[in-house]
Amino acid sequence: MTLVVNDLTVDHGSIRAVSSVSFTVPTGQLATIIGANGAGKTTLLRALSGLIQPKSGSATWQSNSILNQPPERLARAGILHVADGKSVIAELSVKENLSLPTLWQRDKKSAKSSLDSVFQIFPRLAERINQNAGTLSGGERQMLAIGRAIVAKPKLLLLDEPSLGLAPLIVEQIFQTIKRLQTEMKLTVVLVEQNAMSALKIADEGIVLNLGKVVAVDSAQKLLNDPAVKAAYLGF
Repeated sequence: MTLVVNDLTVDHGSIRAVSSVSFTVPTGQLATIIGANGAGKTTLLRALSGLIQPKSGSATWQSNSILNQPPERLARAGILHVADGKSVIAELSVKENLSLPTLWQRDKKSAKSSLDSVFQIFPRLAERINQNAGTLSGGERQMLAIGRAIVAKPKLLLLDEPSLGLAPLIVEQIFQTIKRLQTEMKLTVVLVEQNAMSALKIADEGIVLNLGKVVAVDSAQKLLNDPAVKAAYLGF
């Protein structure tokens, strides 16, 4: 179940947003992609989740190509993309948002078990089960976005900037939850983050992007201790 990305290139019109990016994420590992604004992090993730088409290169999961596939097909195969909390449907309640992935699940008992698991992980969502998503705080919307992915029974989880705009205390909670999900559900996770230090602290591997190109790939711990990475991305 390894994710293998090879020479992936993505253009936005005349702009090359991602240039010949290659990396591998072994099964059950958490890899974080870090870099400044405009590095190509979100574009890369959107290409892997079928939201945009790359110009060239390949990406495989379980040895099957995942490029140029409809996002809904990838989701049913266990590849879930979680954008920031704005991806929830504001007009629907917490319960309705969480129930969306169960529409194609035939085993209703299993679907209910998945909902119960989300409420155990995020008790605050249980407290707001009938509240419209649009009335939630930013942290609660992010919990809901991640919770909805959990209900869909992911095998590969693609997370795009889960800490964006959140208070430090909520950020810490979100990151610890991501690590817990990786461990308990044996998920393979690709985490795109601008909050490089928090991401590297929970990751197994780090991938550094700069202007669409990979400039470093190493264990997260080594990148945390790398003077060049510290200066460029960790603020010291």
